[in-house]
Amino acid sequence: MSPLAITRTLPPDATTAALRTDVAQGLTSSPKTLPPKWFYDARGSELFEDITALPEYYPTRAEREILLARAGQIATATGARTLVELGSGSSEKTRHLLDALTRLHTYVPVDVSESALAAAGEALLADHPGLTVHALVADFQGGLELPEAPGPRLLAFLGGTIGNLLPAERTGFLHSVRDLLEPGDALLLGTDLVKDEGTLLAAYDDSQGVTAEFNKNVLTVINRELAADFDPAQFAHRAVWDAEREWIEMRLRSLKEQTVKIPALDLAVHFAAGEEVRTEVSAKFRKEGVRRELGAAGLELRDWWTDGTARFALSLAVRR
Repeated sequence: MSPLAITRTLPPDATTAALRTDVAQGLTSSPKTLPPKWFYDARGSELFEDITALPEYYPTRAEREILLARAGQIATATGARTLVELGSGSSEKTRHLLDALTRLHTYVPVDVSESALAAAGEALLADHPGLTVHALVADFQGGLELPEAPGPRLLAFLGGTIGNLLPAERTGFLHSVRDLLEPGDALLLGTDLVKDEGTLLAAYDDSQGVTAEFNKNVLTVINRELAADFDPAQFAHRAVWDAEREWIEMRLRSLKEQTVKIPALDLAVHFAAGEEVRTEVSAKFRKEGVRRELGAAGLELRDWWTDGTARFALSLAVRR
């Protein structure tokens, strides 16, 4: 096999079909919702990279701090010869693990964007010419089959992305991960932690308005892909802390009564003045809650590391 292989398991029209379904169902429900994955076209990905550099947005820096400090321990604990990264994107954070995993043979990045996988794979091979990269164009929530690769394997799900899944979705996801793991394999999971409301709200509503632009980008995606006529200027970004559920919600609030037409769906969506669309949930976690959710899926928490101020955690779990 060539040092870089890309396998597509998603049908070519899967993204368009999923967008049509999500928009039709989400904007006709009450309250209205849209999944956060539709933020991430090329412009949305650029905006998110900008967000990670904002002073208010701590998760990326906190997770990087842990990886830099603990990558050696992770390598020793797992002895991984294959690293699988779910939702890999640019694979930037993975480099800290690759440097530490001295026995690594194969890297398997999993993402819905073939162009992102190709660019990341080529960049990694330039720095690690002995590595085999087998990229998967796949949805990690849609049933995943991993390629043949030497064990033990380390599955990494970083960035706190698990917090974007609703509780039932998290349960299903963790069960699917458990089914992928063989004896000796491990899961490395990134989780943002519960902290004071002011810090959380600032991270999702920055003073420069980058997160607001990122949130509104979902409307631009729907306009382009489904010929809709959303006017992003007529919606305001909001971030709300739900203390009972311990998650942040990002919302878009309609600034006036308006009707948006989506011709590709033969749909007209009415918004009352002040009506909101939930575009993201970002759950925050506590150690015992993570242990409990892992345990319910048949996984055992083995190691737990946080940054110096306990803002973010990486946990290592194995199949029971």
